[in-house]
Amino acid sequence: MSAASPHYVALSGGVGGAKLSLGLASLLAERLSLIVNTGDDFEHLGLYVSPDLDTALYTLAGVVNPVTGWGLSGETWTFMAALAKLGGPGWFKLGDGDLATHVLRTERLKSGATLTAVCAELARHFSIAARLLPMCDEPLRTLVETDVGTLAFQDYFVREQCRPRVRQIRFAGVPQAKPTAQVLAALANPLLAGIIICPSNPYLSVDPILAVPGLRAALKRVGAPIVAVSPLIAGQAVKGPTAKIMAELGVAADSRSVARYYAGLVDGFIIDAADAGLAADIAPPVKVTKTLMATLDDKIALARTCLAFCGELGAAGAAAGPVLTQR
Repeated sequence: MSAASPHYVALSGGVGGAKLSLGLASLLAERLSLIVNTGDDFEHLGLYVSPDLDTALYTLAGVVNPVTGWGLSGETWTFMAALAKLGGPGWFKLGDGDLATHVLRTERLKSGATLTAVCAELARHFSIAARLLPMCDEPLRTLVETDVGTLAFQDYFVREQCRPRVRQIRFAGVPQAKPTAQVLAALANPLLAGIIICPSNPYLSVDPILAVPGLRAALKRVGAPIVAVSPLIAGQAVKGPTAKIMAELGVAADSRSVARYYAGLVDGFIIDAADAGLAADIAPPVKVTKTLMATLDDKIALARTCLAFCGELGAAGAAAGPVLTQR
């Protein structure tokens, strides 16, 4: 590999983002920096739990549960069974192997390590070449305003199974948060050839990342193309409540709406072949391809499309001038 080989950054939430991240990591290895949402993080049973980071960690390590897309493959549940017998809270499932990750993370954080440092230690343990980066080290938490009141993200997502009607999504802790030095360095890398926004929920997974003060400004300084992959196929999310939330917020649940949500930020937008008829209504350049990732080959194929699209947009931008999109 040449010393001048291009590097890429991806922004990701949970399962959908982790799938594309695996495809990208399979092609790029250490040339990929993955900025992951931590708005879902919370303390449970005295432990610091970071669901999206762990989904990325287990997916890139090849040990994720292939059925759920989260948690560990071959997990056991002795702890949860014992907890239930004691009358403890069983609504958030912590597998025995997964529990070890949370215990170790909690101990390291209490000893003074940053979330970024702990994440790097875990990635090294799992022999992950890509750089796995929390969006910030400070607590920035997603709160969901619903018809039954304000719910912390995990209460809405797991305890209530996304049933309450969403009225607004906001983020607590924004003034204290800031991008980490590692995130800023990844975005300032002179070899950076593209940024990919993975097919994660724009409202619950990507927006918390963009809410970190200074991060959007750092993206605006990047000269490389930014492309986003729609999380919707024919108006439906492959996994998760994206379409439901969009409808409850009064937004049409289709890829056109997602593209408008990213307007002014992205230089290109990727949609599934099932939505090819929407391409003419989307402002930035559109790439139509298969975005459903059922197999590893699917993940790698979509990753190749993302990288090639970045290359096309970069070449077009170089020909037209230094600015692709007014961000």
